[in-house]
Amino acid sequence: MKYFARTRLIRVALVVAVAWIGLVVRAGAGDWQGQKIPATNFIVGYGSLINSASRDSTAGEPTPAIPVRVLGSFGYIRSWNHHSPPGSPAGFTALGLRKQKPEESGVTINGVLYEAKGADMTKFDEREAGYVRIEVPISQIEAVGWQRLPETGHLWIYVTGKSAAEAIQGVADESSREPDFDHPLLQSYIDVVVEGGMEYGPDFARELLDTTVGWSRFWLNDRELARRPWVHDPEAAAVDKALASTQASAEFLASRAFPEMYGEHLRPGVAK
Repeated sequence: MKYFARTRLIRVALVVAVAWIGLVVRAGAGDWQGQKIPATNFIVGYGSLINSASRDSTAGEPTPAIPVRVLGSFGYIRSWNHHSPPGSPAGFTALGLRKQKPEESGVTINGVLYEAKGADMTKFDEREAGYVRIEVPISQIEAVGWQRLPETGHLWIYVTGKSAAEAIQGVADESSREPDFDHPLLQSYIDVVVEGGMEYGPDFARELLDTTVGWSRFWLNDRELARRPWVHDPEAAAVDKALASTQASAEFLASRAFPEMYGEHLRPGVAK
């Protein structure tokens, strides 16, 4: 009888111990509620960085992003104003941000916001050589889609300028120039930007075009097989439609020239 009584006590003790451990585990599991993975740095992309494939190529892995809009009160305008650095294989003008002029009203800048993890910040700084990175107050950004903005961390954006201090003051450097004959708009670059915008819908892409200034008659159609671009890029027709339907870009679209015709019509001193 003593043997059976002792065995019964042991079983009861085991049941109580298991139940107590279960209570501890369940209580501990609740401690995770509300905890988030910390994120330190985020980047606002407003040009080629809107395009997922272009962005991922720099990060080396998929880099999810959410559509956002920088408010006009931030004081910058998206413009075709950044010449490729000297020594580049081909001169061109890329998108940049410049300080708003006193006589200009505020203009919103739509783009994407994504996290820069670990060494990603260095990778994107190297990619954006010739630009400087400045911080954007969270109050100057609004989410465009259903995703929420981050609650913590630093939000950065690349602008033209020699230094962050000069960029904030509106001091332009030698690369901050409008397109010219040797630094035209490149259709291949525009395709990357607009197709990135179309990832978030046609209206988002048109907003991107409409809020960009500095469009120019110096516009080179350098697409691969430019006369039949759909062979290599099925989105080419949609890009052209967006360019034609937006007043800012449509005004200069007729000036876009194939490589063999570009020099004849736009070389300095030649009749237009």
